Formats: sequence, structure tokens, C-alpha cells
Amino acid sequence: MKRINFLIFLIVAGVFAQDQKDPKEYSIEQFYENTRVGGGQFSNDESKLLISSDESGIFNVYEINLADGSRTAITNSENESFFAVDYVPNSDDILYSADKGGNEISHIYLLKPDGTSKDLTPGEQEKVNFAGWSGDNNYMYYTSNKRDPQFFDLYRMKVGTWEPELLYENKEGYSISGISDSGKYLALSQPITTSENKLFLLDRESGEMTEISKPGFSYSPTGFNKEETEFYYTTNHGGEFSRLMTFDLNTQESEVLYETNWDVMYSSLSKNDTYRVIAINEDGANKLVMRNTSTKKKMELPEIPDGNIVAANFSDSENLLRLTIGTSRTPNNIYVYNLKSKKLKKLTNTLNPDIDPDDLVSAEVVRYKSFDGLEIPAIYYKPLNATADNKKPALVWVHGGPGGQSRVGYFSLIQYLVNHGYAILAVNNRGSSGYGASFYKMDDKNHGEKDLQDVIYGKKWLESQDYINKDQIGIIGGSYGGYMTMAAMTFEPDEFEVGVNIFGVTNWLRTLRSIPPYWESFKNALYEELGDPNTQDSIRLRKISPLFHAENVKNPIMVLQGANDPRVLQVESDEIVEAVQANDVPVNYVVFPDEGHGFVKKENEIKGYGQILTFLDKYLRDEDVSLPEKTLKD
Repeated sequence: MKRINFLIFLIVAGVFAQDQKDPKEYSIEQFYENTRVGGGQFSNDESKLLISSDESGIFNVYEINLADGSRTAITNSENESFFAVDYVPNSDDILYSADKGGNEISHIYLLKPDGTSKDLTPGEQEKVNFAGWSGDNNYMYYTSNKRDPQFFDLYRMKVGTWEPELLYENKEGYSISGISDSGKYLALSQPITTSENKLFLLDRESGEMTEISKPGFSYSPTGFNKEETEFYYTTNHGGEFSRLMTFDLNTQESEVLYETNWDVMYSSLSKNDTYRVIAINEDGANKLVMRNTSTKKKMELPEIPDGNIVAANFSDSENLLRLTIGTSRTPNNIYVYNLKSKKLKKLTNTLNPDIDPDDLVSAEVVRYKSFDGLEIPAIYYKPLNATADNKKPALVWVHGGPGGQSRVGYFSLIQYLVNHGYAILAVNNRGSSGYGASFYKMDDKNHGEKDLQDVIYGKKWLESQDYINKDQIGIIGGSYGGYMTMAAMTFEPDEFEVGVNIFGVTNWLRTLRSIPPYWESFKNALYEELGDPNTQDSIRLRKISPLFHAENVKNPIMVLQGANDPRVLQVESDEIVEAVQANDVPVNYVVFPDEGHGFVKKENEIKGYGQILTFLDKYLRDEDVSLPEKTLKD
């Protein structure tokens, strides 16, 4: 008993010591000297990985040598971000994708070993998405809206000749979300609402269309087996959470493959169907399960403390598994796990070596009651040296969407603000994904109302912490979170001392009427959830749009916007800034001419996000710091 008590003492003392730590503060430049990585496709001989990395300041394509971990830049773009797609089968050629300044009109490019590249999809307004390789590796599948800007058709190109061939003309506005190896079967999805869709299987040879879905539920395809006898999908039909299902193409019957008390996020098979990985969204973090498909036995995977497995990919030999894993204190890193030797090899070190991870904060999952007693989950970041005698300011962070989720993971801006003394509560208000179908639907046609109250009750939870300065609580969010920020500043103007709106919607009528044409198949689902701006719903949409009530704003705001944003047009931010300035309320406005809906260039992130801290220090902490006198538009 004495030994147990002593261990408890050591644990408590350790926690107390961490709370008392006075962390070293790091600059915004140091935080954005971290590296973001993505992708991770194996080369044909499985000696290298193809990844995307922004170590140059914007995203470029790199190769990692698996033997020694060395990294080589394959592209050297200085203006546009290039994202790795894959190696071309049986060659040294590479595919990558890029758009123009964040406009989301992405093309696929072929890069040769001699450094020359060719745009395989050169239509000026043609938006394309890579959709995989045929089972025999002779063709590349991709979707394109060049025929009709509103809908994506399915094409293939023969490797080597690269001439487009139309496989499926999508006149009904389906989402093409799965292709069997031979191209015979297509999985087609039709959105009904943001929480309901129909799922079909099309036999391209016979033309037969089979509906798998039942009304009122959500479905997501996860692929076919190699023999094309089974189709896999996830659905919340039969419960609150999505489970993995198999559909027998011969008997036309479905059965459960895997279920738990959280959503199955995704699942995939190895090249020869020997292994299956299943990712579960467990309270805001991904957990991975791997099984041998013949024995059905669960296989052991290496554990990484605080690890959030973002993605997984098998090599064609099925000997190697690429894992992309992050923690709340370190950005995503790429690992390779050898299934034979059981050895895990870390291939990237994305955290700036000047930053000690012990100076950063581990995310904590908390829950609090909202105005009606509903339990709201949230991800919490508490400054290490916050105490009742050393009170800290705080921010409520609201995720994008609607329907997104704040998750356990690394975000440089959050860690930067926490490192400089701001507690952050990232709320998962009603309408967020990951907590069951009923919770997800709770904000339908109720945006800016009950979900806003969830946010305000998050503020009340912060106020209840004895180390939070109750008079220094602000709100921050991007996209839909930016909308919620402005809704709070407009409809509850006494609640938050400041608001930081990152490319947020302020005029729902304009946003819903200016949806990009390639969102046409999803537009009706958005209208079903938010309201149709061309009907009587426009009355409510005007009521919940901050722009039309900007005279209520009385506390300082900051707005950040990308000029090329196709989702939330710059005019939205221009107008709300002008309207709030008319109240003689301090406004700090930053516009980036070379960004879209989300900032990807380090130079811009350093400038914009660094200015967020200055804004907060001035208007939340009441410190004597300087901000630009004029609106920034460069």
C-alpha cells in the first residue's frame, strides 16, 4: 500500500510540476519552420516514398530513400504548391497535382526523370481528381468536369500515350466514389442532405444499377476486393455510428465486417487482399486496427503515445505499411512499418529542432453541459504555467464545416497561441461529426442559434476554471468557424472581448448562391441543411447572416481572407470589415492575393497568424503593442 501511495504521489507531483512549468516562448517564424508532409506512395521497387512537403516554404514533391531516410526534392516550385500523387506503374515517371493560387481548379501533371513536365488535363477550367490505377496498371483513372462544369465524369488514360477516354458520363450529378480494378463496377453516391445520401453500384457492362442504401442514413464506399466479388462501405444504418459492411455482388446481401461504439473512418485492403486496415474515430483521434483477412485475426501494430494515425498505405508487395502519424505536440510524421520484421522506422522529423516539445501542450478531451443539458465534447489546451495565481486569457476555437470536428492533433497556430499564454477550448458544438448521427443532425436549419449557445457555454466552462481571466475571453475560427465567430460578435455582442474571423461566411445568401459549379451535386444537400436562398428560407438566412446586423458589433475583430477563395468570396470579408468599421470598432484586416480557402504558403501564415497574436495581445490582454494603422490588403 505504501508503494502504491508513493507512486500516486510521484504521478501527482509530475502533473503539478508540468502545470507549474514556465515554458520557453517561441516566435511565429519558429513555429512555421515546422514542416508539413503528406502522401507517401511507394516506388515501384519499394526503395523510396513519394511525399509532399512544404519545407521550401510552399508544397513541393520529394522522395525519401527508405534505406537511409535521405530526402530529395523532385520539384522546386516557388509560386504554386505541387502535391505528390503517385509513381507511374513500372516506370520512373511521377504524377503530381497543382492549382493556381488556391483557386481549387486542380490539374494532374506528368513529371519525367529529366525534369520536364506535362499537364495531362490542360482545360483552363477543368478540375480533376486522381482516382487510382487499373488492376493491371495499364490505365490511370481520374474524374473531370471538362464536359460539364457542374458534374464530374470518369475518364481513363492509357499509361504512355496519356490520351483521355471517357468511361462514364455523369449526367445525374452523382459523386463517383469507387472504381473496381477492371473498371467494370462503379460506386456512385447521391447526396440528399449532409447527413443522408444514396449509394449505388453500377455495372458498366450491363448498365444495371443497384441501390445499396436505405433512406435516412449516411453511406461511404471503401472499395472492392481484387476478385470483384465484394464491395465494402461504411454506414450508420442500424445505429448511431458508422460501421464497416461488405456487400456480396452475387447474392446482393450485406453483412457487418466491423463495428464499435465510434465511427469507422476508413478502411482499405492491401494489394492482394491479405491485410485490411480499419481506422476508428475514437473521441477525436484515429485508432488503427489491422487484420489478416484469411484468419480474421487482429494483428499488432506499434504504439506511439498520443499518436493520431492520419493515413495508412500498403506497398504492393504487402511487406511494408506506410503510416502518417501526428500527436498534439508534434506535426504529422511519416513512418514505415515492416510487417515481417515488426520494425517501425521514422522517416521525417517535422517539428522544428529549435522547439522543445516539452514546451508545448498535450491536447485533453473535456466535456461540458450546454444550455439545455446536452453534453458537448471539446479539445482543450491549457498553458503549462496557468495557475490561480497566474491567470491566463482564453479563446474558444470553432471548427469549420458545418459538420466538421475539432480533433486531437497538431496545429501550429494553436500551439503558438498556447505557448504565448492563451488557453484554447476547441469546441465540438452540436452538428459536429464523430459523436453519432443524432448529434450531427442537431444543427440542421438551426445554425447560429443553438450551436452558437454551445460555443457560449464553452466560454462559461472556461470562466469556471480558476486560472482563466474571466474578462479576457475571445473567439476564433475558420470557414464555418469564422461564421460562428462573427455570429457571436453580432448576435451575442457582450459575450466575447474579441473575435478572429478566418475566411468566414458573413452573408449566407451570397455564399449559397455563389457555390462553385463543381459543387452542384452537393448543393441541394447544403440547401437542405442550411436553407435554400431562393425560397422562403432566405428570410431566415438573412436573419442569421452577420453582415446584415453588423451594427451590433462593438468589440474588436480581426479578419483574414484569401483573394482566390472560391467558397467564401473576398467580397464577404470586404463588406463585413467595412460595416464594422462604420461602428468605430477596431478592425484588423489581412488579405492574401495568392491564397484560397486555407493558407498554404509559410510566408503568408507567418504574416497572418503572427498578427493574430499581436491583435490578441492588444485587445484581449490590453498590452501596449502596435498594429498596422490601415487595413492590410497585400
